[in-house]
Amino acid sequence: MNISKILNIVLLLILIGVFAVLATNKSNKPTEKQIDNAVIQNIHQRKSVRNYTEEKVTNEQLDTLVRAAMAAPTAMNKQPWAFILINDRAVMDSLANVLPRAQMLREAAAAVIVCGDLNKAGEAEAQQFWIQDCSAASQNILLAAQSMGLGAVWTAVYPKEESIKDVKTFFGMPENIIPLNVIPIGYPSKDENPKDKYKAENIHFNKW
Repeated sequence: MNISKILNIVLLLILIGVFAVLATNKSNKPTEKQIDNAVIQNIHQRKSVRNYTEEKVTNEQLDTLVRAAMAAPTAMNKQPWAFILINDRAVMDSLANVLPRAQMLREAAAAVIVCGDLNKAGEAEAQQFWIQDCSAASQNILLAAQSMGLGAVWTAVYPKEESIKDVKTFFGMPENIIPLNVIPIGYPSKDENPKDKYKAENIHFNKW
């Protein structure tokens, strides 16, 4: 093979390498949908986790989660919430017997029950804002858990009357306390991808 052919082959290989680098850089270039923001990324990475390892969740981690919950918006600053933190294996298993749809409690290391306190809520129609306030607090727990490497899932209690009664009886809750949900928490035992729920047809600008 003469020198000219060798040079042509070398040049071809160099060009292939250059194009490969350019293609890689182009594909890695952030788009408008790829926002370099840790909070936004955490929101989009959140998912419902129902399978957990045996690794413990510490009291300090639970405290961090409820601190995040109590940073949620609240109508008229009533803060009509209360939280039950659970990390006792026997309590977790017994609660799973009460709530058929929360069987993941048997694997989870801990749980948070988000409750509304009607004594702290507003008057008349405004009293129902506790549902929105406690829902916002629950979302903060889910997002905080995601950011801490934990997994969590919202299991509903309210508005099912039977579930509300069962949970209130189980924990001996006073009349003014209404459990909104039970959130099992632990370290995920498997890799799960978040669902892409974005749908452009759900967006309306300035009018319906």
